Amino acid sequence: MKRLNAGWCSPTDIGLELAECDFFCLPIIRFSICPFVLPVVIPIGRTSEQRLQKNNLMLNFEFCSPTHFVFGKDTEQQTGDLALRYGAKKVLIVYGQGSVVRSGLLARVEKSLTEAGLCFGELGGIKPNPEDGLVREGIAMVRREKYDFLLAVGGGSAIDTAKAIALGVPYDGDFWDFYAGKAEAKEAMPVGVVLTIPAAGSEASGNTVITNVATGQKISLRCPLLLRPRFSVLNPELTFTLPHFQTACGICDMMVHIFERYFSNTPSTEVTDRISEGLLQSIITEGRRLMECPDDYEARANIMWAGTLAHNGVCGTGREEDWSSHAIEHELSALYGVTHGAGLAVVFPAWLKVVSKVNDFRTLQLAERLFGIEADGRPKAEVINECISHLQDFWSGTLGLPRNLSELGIDNADIDQLVNNLHHTKGEVFGGYVKLNRELTRDIYKACED
Repeated sequence: MKRLNAGWCSPTDIGLELAECDFFCLPIIRFSICPFVLPVVIPIGRTSEQRLQKNNLMLNFEFCSPTHFVFGKDTEQQTGDLALRYGAKKVLIVYGQGSVVRSGLLARVEKSLTEAGLCFGELGGIKPNPEDGLVREGIAMVRREKYDFLLAVGGGSAIDTAKAIALGVPYDGDFWDFYAGKAEAKEAMPVGVVLTIPAAGSEASGNTVITNVATGQKISLRCPLLLRPRFSVLNPELTFTLPHFQTACGICDMMVHIFERYFSNTPSTEVTDRISEGLLQSIITEGRRLMECPDDYEARANIMWAGTLAHNGVCGTGREEDWSSHAIEHELSALYGVTHGAGLAVVFPAWLKVVSKVNDFRTLQLAERLFGIEADGRPKAEVINECISHLQDFWSGTLGLPRNLSELGIDNADIDQLVNNLHHTKGEVFGGYVKLNRELTRDIYKACED
């Protein structure tokens, strides 16, 4: 079946609260399918046993995903009209190290902006693991040239840089204050996206990750109500020329975005469990197709949309999230400059091996539901090891990603420095699924050597 081009915008702000009394529970679900629908209140019966277990509930949450997604072939030609629709008059295009120029994509985007009557300028040269220097340059350019809209053309690095510029322009201080936790972001410029690499999910999230060269810190910042792009253009054809390694790294990255939410201590999250498992199954299936046939449009399309859904927040609704393995990998890429997805292919199995000795519930569930591993009365440790092996076989065997630090190109890693840097940024104890102290993070980094 052919995948049709589509536009999708879901601006509804959904809030879920739980109000309890002795006789029933009232989940108050605020939603609308048209401007005239009122909030709906649904009473649900509650037994005495359930009242005693009232802490075993899906968490209250708010979910707002206002990004307008335009998906399909040739959709970059709509960029000018989309920017105009979302208030742009003068656009700063933010892009990477030249592939969008060589492919002709930048020229097509600029033609679309010109046809929409928009003025524009360029800020290129964004590196993988984007750094603060070009953020500062972009902030100065926007202020000097009076740009009113930021358009990222590229992957996560270009998008994250555009978002950091968006935060910095209206702020009187140093934009890094937001990443260092010294200030809270209150406003930001609008950002649009033309995506070329399905991986980071930044086209759908309010997240941004920047490396501060002077301090050696790579820090993630979440501003879901400020930094979600106004629109994201997703044309799977733009990913056809991606090198095998970038495609593989992107697949790993999007899978770990799901795992960071899946590995949660929050019970009663069957819906998001199944959403997560379904996405993971699809990514594995389509990832295998891509490795066999890189120009398979349907596989490219499914992988691109999966990467967006993996990180737009829906998999984390109603549950505590973790994000430990991302923090652990950020120190590797900050210190050694490794590609993020490749680093995660090494870090996540090591993290899973260590934390499953403390908390094994989600690993056992994943083993059964994702890989079809039957326990059959076997020791839990055996099932867990088989689950990790299946995951590594896909990432390493099928995708060709590294299994350990040596294969990642890191020999004799300075584990003391990695641990110190990590806990300097994250605190002495951090993590959601399992609380990590220095001893446990050291064990994880050591396990990365295996």
